[in-house]
Amino acid sequence: MPGRKPLVAEFLGTFILVFAGTGAAVVNQVSNGTVSHVGVALTFGLVVLTVIYAIGDVSGAHINPAVTLGFCVSRRFPWSSLLPYVGVQCLGALAASATLHYLFPANETLGATLPAGPPMQSFVLELIFTGVLMFVVLNVSQGAKERGITAGLVIGSVIAWEAMMGGPVSGASMNPARSLGPAVVSHHLESLWLYWAAPCLGAICGVIACHLVRTGESIKSTSPAPSPAPAPQAKARHRRK
Repeated sequence: MPGRKPLVAEFLGTFILVFAGTGAAVVNQVSNGTVSHVGVALTFGLVVLTVIYAIGDVSGAHINPAVTLGFCVSRRFPWSSLLPYVGVQCLGALAASATLHYLFPANETLGATLPAGPPMQSFVLELIFTGVLMFVVLNVSQGAKERGITAGLVIGSVIAWEAMMGGPVSGASMNPARSLGPAVVSHHLESLWLYWAAPCLGAICGVIACHLVRTGESIKSTSPAPSPAPAPQAKARHRRK
C-alpha cells in the first residue's frame, strides 16, 4: 500500500491537471475563443510538465488511472497500490471540476470530453493516443517515477500534440480521471464508458509495444543498484582511525 504523501501528491497533481486543463477549455468558451484550441492543448501539455517536476519524485506523477494501470501491467508498480492511486486521482478530478462549476456555474460541460463524430472514431483515437502516451512514458521514466528534464518535456510534448490533433474529435482525454470529473459534475455521463475503456486498453497496448521494442526491458524496474560493500582493507583502516 502506498504511503500518505504519494496519495496526497496524486490528489493534488490530478486536481491541478484538471483545474488548469479543463479550466482553459471553460475560459475559452466563456471568452469566445480567446484561449483558442492551440492554447488549450498547450495548457494541458504545460500543466503535465509542471506536475511532473513538482511531484514526480514523490508519487511518480501518474495523475492518470490508465498510466497507473500501465505501470502495474509492466510490473513497475505494485498492484496493491492501483486502487488507492486511482481513487485519489478520481477525487482530485472531481474536486477540480466542482471548483470550476463554482467559478463558472453557467457553463454546461466544464470541459467534458464528448465525441464530435461516431463513438467508435473517438474510441480508436483515444486508444491510440493513450497507447502512444504509455509507450513514451515507459521509455523515459525510471521505474514508476518520472524524473528529470527529459521526462517532463517529452511527456508534456506528447500530451500537447495529441490534444492539438484529437481535441476537436474526441477531446483527447487519454485519462479516465480527467474525463470523470467534468462528466459527473456537469451530468454528461453518456460517453464516460468510452473514456475509461479506450485509455485503459490503450495503456496495455503501450506496455506491449514497449516490451516488443525493448525486448523485455520495459517490464523490469530500473531502481538503482545497491552500493558495493567497502573492501576489507578500507574497513581495517577505518577501525585504526
